[in-house]
Amino acid sequence: MKSSHARFHVPGALRRVLAGAATLALTASAVVAQGGTAAAAPGTPGVPQAPAVVFAEDFENGQGATPILITGYTGAAPAGQTYTADPAWLTACNGWIASQRNPATEPANSGCGGWWTSVKQLAGTLGQWAGGNPATNHAVTAYTSANPGSGKTQLEAVRPVSIGAPDRFLTFSVDAAEVNCHANHAKLGFYLLDGSTAVPTFTTPIEPCAHPSTTINGIGVGTYTSDSPVLFGGSTVGLRLVNFQASGYGNDAAFDNVRILDVTPQLDAGYGPASVEVGAESTLTFTVTNTSELAVKKGWSFREKLPSGLTVAATAPVTDCADATVTAPAGGAQIGVTGTLAAGKASCTVKVAVTSARAGTYTTCAGDLTAHAGIIPPGCAEVRFVPPVLVFDAHAHGGRVTTPLLGVPPLAPSDITCTRTAGTDDATLARATPAGLGTLGVITTTASGAVDAAGLRTATATATTARLSLLDGLVTADEITSTAKAQGDDSGDVSTTGRVELTNLKVNGVSIVDPSAGLTIDIPLVAKVVINERVAIAGGNGIAVNAIHIRTVAGAEIVISHARAALTVPGKPCPTA
Repeated sequence: MKSSHARFHVPGALRRVLAGAATLALTASAVVAQGGTAAAAPGTPGVPQAPAVVFAEDFENGQGATPILITGYTGAAPAGQTYTADPAWLTACNGWIASQRNPATEPANSGCGGWWTSVKQLAGTLGQWAGGNPATNHAVTAYTSANPGSGKTQLEAVRPVSIGAPDRFLTFSVDAAEVNCHANHAKLGFYLLDGSTAVPTFTTPIEPCAHPSTTINGIGVGTYTSDSPVLFGGSTVGLRLVNFQASGYGNDAAFDNVRILDVTPQLDAGYGPASVEVGAESTLTFTVTNTSELAVKKGWSFREKLPSGLTVAATAPVTDCADATVTAPAGGAQIGVTGTLAAGKASCTVKVAVTSARAGTYTTCAGDLTAHAGIIPPGCAEVRFVPPVLVFDAHAHGGRVTTPLLGVPPLAPSDITCTRTAGTDDATLARATPAGLGTLGVITTTASGAVDAAGLRTATATATTARLSLLDGLVTADEITSTAKAQGDDSGDVSTTGRVELTNLKVNGVSIVDPSAGLTIDIPLVAKVVINERVAIAGGNGIAVNAIHIRTVAGAEIVISHARAALTVPGKPCPTA
């Protein structure tokens, strides 16, 4: 109904959305392009993306210069949607799909009186706002010349719309224009229809008069997004637009470009650091990123199954998501999260510490979500747990003599001593004569530290002594070799092995073949001889091997073909045995 009374404002109007505003009740923004709007995509955590348009109606299908009521309109294929409305919004100059191309004369029995030109102008203004041709744009108009009553349906789709998948956050967007803002304002509210159940997508109705994005030819106009998206369980949905303004005094508005928007937040997952040692912790960060209208998203949830070998660490989870519950028991492999994105919040995070007792690369992808609602599943993320960087220690020599009066230093020593750096050392000695104790032939030794492709570490030492004759021929051999090895596994544990090989060894005239570890032979009044002697060192992370260890009654100590290997934790003392 038309009036020239002074303009006034309705209390409790929506807050105007400005560029960069963080909190909003309704969004009045630039036009959302119809069709093909990109949804949030994995890989942009914290950066809101535009909502996805799952349905759009521009009221242009088959329209020309002849105005028709909304009930006579059929939308474009393939949806071919048709619409209905309460009778109050199909009479008294309401419910016409109008355009400036329409004849100057109002449709018969329209009830528009002398206001038909203004009706057409509303449609043209919406076309100009949307960047189209104001002369040809069509819109659904209402220039109320009678009181319609409150809460009546102004537009309802006859058939449900497919949204592709269940458990999505849905809301509506519409272009709207209004005149006669000095009088009563239109108050528009969109509902999702779940069968016969109407679910509101707003907390405060849309009022174009109160919150225009701009004014064109004296007409307030803007694009508005409902401020309370719904977590919708079905895969098809109906739509209904209701006007809560009961009065025909003012309430003169038109709408165009009705859209159902999928505003489901994007879930991303990432590990940091991406490479850590076995037994240490990496933080699995889940980022829930809002869509660009930044409306509240209440009640999303997901449950993540960690890959085999990865478990939740003892460190307590942390989150800045609203109303959040994080279920992640230490030692378990399941993470459950529920929460809310507050209005105006671009994103929130959930951080869960994880660990592994074994080296390996662990990958989480969308398929590891065992359940989810109200989020778009993430892309893949991976973390690598590497074996600990153990310290190499390897040493070998062909012989060493210690007497009460003097000592013979190790013969032909090779050393890789207390270092993280892989490498090899070797030595050769052609002949040795320990003073008064006998002779040794060629001695060759090698000490090495190696890292394989998987990052596993091995320390190895080998000593070979040929043509030995000791204690006036009581101990002889063609050749003896000792080998010591310490090898780390993918859990950081160290295993050790020792080996002695003997060729034609005789002690006091007795041949020794394949002796057990620590075989001890007593040569009366001369010495004790230990064959294949093995000693654990470095707290079990290393081993020392002596092929022959002689202690004479005169106090001399002779070691032939000694090998020692260990892998130790950085910062701990290296072995000296």
